[in-house]
Amino acid sequence: MSKLKVKWSLLGAAGALALASIAGCGGNNGNGSASPSAESSAPASGTSSSSASASASAAPSASNQEPLDLSIMLPIFKTNYPKDDGPVTTEIEKKTNTNIHLQWVPNASYEDKFNITLASGKLPDIIYVPSVKVPSFVNAVKSGAFWEVGSYLKDYKYLSQSNEVILNNSSIDGKTYGIYRGRALGRNGINYRKDWLEAVGLQPPKTIDDFYNMLKAFKEQDPDKDGKDDTYGMVLVKWTGSWASGFDIMKLWFGAPNKWGVVDGKLVPEHQTPEYLEALKFMKKLYDEKLINQDFAVFDSAKWNDPVVNGEAGVIVDVTDNAARLDDKIHQALAQEGKDDPSVHYVDNMIGVTGDHGLRALPTSGFAGVLAIPKSSVKTEDELKRVLQFLDQMNEPELQSLAGFGIEGKHYTLEDGAAVPSKDTALLESEVEGLNQMLPFIPEDQGIKVKQTPLRLQTAKLQKEAEQYVVANPAEPFISTVYSQKGQQLDNIINDARIKFIVGQIDEAELLEAFETWKKTGGDDLVKEMNDLYAASQSK
Repeated sequence: MSKLKVKWSLLGAAGALALASIAGCGGNNGNGSASPSAESSAPASGTSSSSASASASAAPSASNQEPLDLSIMLPIFKTNYPKDDGPVTTEIEKKTNTNIHLQWVPNASYEDKFNITLASGKLPDIIYVPSVKVPSFVNAVKSGAFWEVGSYLKDYKYLSQSNEVILNNSSIDGKTYGIYRGRALGRNGINYRKDWLEAVGLQPPKTIDDFYNMLKAFKEQDPDKDGKDDTYGMVLVKWTGSWASGFDIMKLWFGAPNKWGVVDGKLVPEHQTPEYLEALKFMKKLYDEKLINQDFAVFDSAKWNDPVVNGEAGVIVDVTDNAARLDDKIHQALAQEGKDDPSVHYVDNMIGVTGDHGLRALPTSGFAGVLAIPKSSVKTEDELKRVLQFLDQMNEPELQSLAGFGIEGKHYTLEDGAAVPSKDTALLESEVEGLNQMLPFIPEDQGIKVKQTPLRLQTAKLQKEAEQYVVANPAEPFISTVYSQKGQQLDNIINDARIKFIVGQIDEAELLEAFETWKKTGGDDLVKEMNDLYAASQSK
């Protein structure tokens, strides 16, 4: 029987997304992705490739329905988080006719918890899947553990406007097993302390050498002018699994491919290219010269922004929309000390720097994970339709604003139509932040916005411009049987080896030995299978 209780409410509905057609890194944040940061989750605007049919239903009326008990598992990026009975959660419940139970999981351990939850069989009604290509999810899908929702999307006013390209990128064998969370395609780049760059007398970097010189100056030339040797160039964090790391973005500057490259008509894994090794050697140089944080391999992603805001590091290679958030936090910190200048932008951003292969950028796949619906918890088609109804409503402008900013007058005020968040960060963390993780943004972010400062306007323009420089992953649509069985093990071999090489625990010969171990452990089988899939796709 359905999981319903007594309560009435209103239905809402909203939007659809379209982004450029090049498939990007399977994480994103997505990661791929791009960064999964809760604070960097808002997508850029896009236009839908198809408009909703005039006959498309917004979903069945809820006026005579009992409220839906709805458990949702999501990542959280702070130690504090919204509670089930919090004011914003309660307001969302009223507007969607639901009783929501939030299962928060720290971002740094989300993929481990995701795999444990899958294995347990005790799944929530909606579960955030960071990558549809992760073996555990692929295997669960193939065993029938999740609803295929593609055939239902046409029945909802806003989900029916899902972008076909992104649906393809987020599909498994051409079928849709979750509602994607839309993101900008050209989102990744460089964020840097503009005031520091000016203090050391440098111009924005154009080449890889310029970038290196900027990091070196940030460590050695006292960019904050406090007379202390207490700064370094760039902060890196621990990324695992599908998330894009700073290295994943930077390796493209050297000409390395995005996951897979095409050489002489054949797919080649990125780590088997000389450009990948060159990028690793560059990272090792940064580590050896202490231009990056020495604890990057264990540095929690929840604290990624802190060194830049606190004046310890000058650069983050991440999503470029993070520049405005960093700038806001620096202003807030300086204002508390009575040292802020509201007219100054402390942070700037850029697409990247140019190497021998020109300007190259890591794309997202147009989405940052999917919101999937397990059959073990949502047992009937009627229940499935109610859950999809909820996800459809979460695209409504009012609900986007609510989940993103909270309640007007309590969590933010409006000035000239723009949101001004409360300065009470503890309040925002405990009642608002993180709720935007359940927003699909289909077709786009239609909620209220913070004031569109010059930096934010620049970022929107930058991300659009970056689309022409993104490097596609030619293997993005393929689902590999070998990878579904051995992918985690294969990824761990490469990830462990590259970290050990960067920090000097192994030398180049031992790094190459690890690459050979990858081949013998199943890598050769993976390469053969991927090339068979690639050849088949080329013959169509």
